[in-house]
Amino acid sequence: MEVMTLADFRDRTRDWPWHIATPHRADFHALMLVTAGTLRHGVDFTGYVLPLGSWLWIRPGQVHQWQNPDQAEAILIFFQEDFVAPETAELAGLGTGTAPMPLYSPDPSETPVLAAAAEQLAAEFSQGDRHPLPVHTALLHRLLDVVLLRLAHLQQHGQATESAPEPFLRFRDAVERGLSRTHRIDDYARELGYSTRTLTRATQTAAGLSAKDYLDQRLVLEAKRLLAHGTEPASTIAAHLGFTSATHFGKFFQRHTGRTPWPSRASQRASPPA
Repeated sequence: MEVMTLADFRDRTRDWPWHIATPHRADFHALMLVTAGTLRHGVDFTGYVLPLGSWLWIRPGQVHQWQNPDQAEAILIFFQEDFVAPETAELAGLGTGTAPMPLYSPDPSETPVLAAAAEQLAAEFSQGDRHPLPVHTALLHRLLDVVLLRLAHLQQHGQATESAPEPFLRFRDAVERGLSRTHRIDDYARELGYSTRTLTRATQTAAGLSAKDYLDQRLVLEAKRLLAHGTEPASTIAAHLGFTSATHFGKFFQRHTGRTPWPSRASQRASPPA
């Protein structure tokens, strides 16, 4: 776990061999609380505008880009998922397959409470010698719990009260595990013990898509992430995503996006998403 200000982060990146605005993809969580100005940031090829007091939650595996890091200030909280207590991880939805909307804009009553929790976390992290190490570590855990649980409450409060059907939740998680193994809905249905009709009906209810369309959209997103962040050739990306050949992958990508993969890679790296 690490906590810093955006100013500290800018200073740290000045000597990096690559520009801060290039696409990033990390295996840890990143939380940002805007404390001054307006921050613009791209997450998975969608641009977000973060006014004062709002939060951005970037999940492991998502591709993100800084757009105007010199025009805002923020508190940045980076943490590995295994740093969080299991009960907090469950309540905050850290283990769900598909990341929820990353932007959180608290109502006025929540804004100062969340800001205070972030400031206490930052203060404790920067003054680790004030307490014995076990106490310092326990305080970091507890203060992070407060931030995560309050943000998760904001997410849940903004969603419909009806929970997603259980077949969809299991299908969603199975897709995350098996994305490179199979693209057949029949295989997922057999693995989970449902009919394809049940999976399609549940996915339509939860996501507004058929099960096949949901799977295809997830494949396209992962392809965009690999193209934007990595340098692998077509054959490697195709194999990673479970396609039999680079040609098959290219046709799939063009059918769903309207462009071939390699011009897509160039455009994603040329400028941050609008």
